[in-house]
Amino acid sequence: MSDVGSCLKRGAETLAAAGIENPWREARLLLSHASGLTEAELIGYPERAVESAGEFVALLDRRIAHEPMSHILGRREFWSLTFEVTADTLDPRPDSETVIEAALDHVRDPEAPLRILDLGTGTGCLLAAMLTELPKGWGIGVERAAATALVAQGNLRRLGLASRGRVVVADWTAPLRGEFDLIVTNPPYIPAADIASLQPEIAIFEPELALDGGADGLNAYREIFPAALKLLAPGGFLIAEFGDGQSQEVIRLAEAEGLTNCGIRTDLSGRPRCLVCAPR
Repeated sequence: MSDVGSCLKRGAETLAAAGIENPWREARLLLSHASGLTEAELIGYPERAVESAGEFVALLDRRIAHEPMSHILGRREFWSLTFEVTADTLDPRPDSETVIEAALDHVRDPEAPLRILDLGTGTGCLLAAMLTELPKGWGIGVERAAATALVAQGNLRRLGLASRGRVVVADWTAPLRGEFDLIVTNPPYIPAADIASLQPEIAIFEPELALDGGADGLNAYREIFPAALKLLAPGGFLIAEFGDGQSQEVIRLAEAEGLTNCGIRTDLSGRPRCLVCAPR
């Protein structure tokens, strides 16, 4: 049996040796998950006995193999909401909150019954965040992978949004009819040849389907943009996240398909992060 203080020290040293950033923070998260104690309890009572030291060591082994923390804990926070995360889903990232901020800046009436479409919904984080901010809106999340779609629908249910949000398994917009006031998407945009060089948390553990954007990283936009133009309602707009260095080419592809009034929104680091088009 070990105490909290020695577990945390050993855990932080192990994580640091593996090159993990913020090793003390991650050690606390892992020990909290293993022991059921809160982080405040871990900090306040370092002498407290830990009966789950073996489980803690097992979690450390997973993390030093660079399995994402969200996979180990089974959850990730996005837009102050907690989402289940599995090996079938892309890990929600803070940079993607730029999509939500841009959308809310363009919504004229947040109390309107807006129709929302989220293409490549993953965990459902974009759709859920929009439904939370737009209490009379309803939406559809489209996801190609059936296992991922189940996670997204479960997240909507746990967040109390299932009555206003539905996830369908489909290849982008293939089965959709009707018009939407807002279309959001965070599609795969990593060039296929670059995936292997990404940090191992991404390259090894995240689903390739959610990463691989084809030879130049732009295949998804070539499918999404022409379909979006047909699905946008009058006054509607599209917001699409993209990767580093892709802003000008994404604008070119959008405008070539007839999407107009296109602009770029930067994230908190000042990097171009998403395209905003309001074509009608």
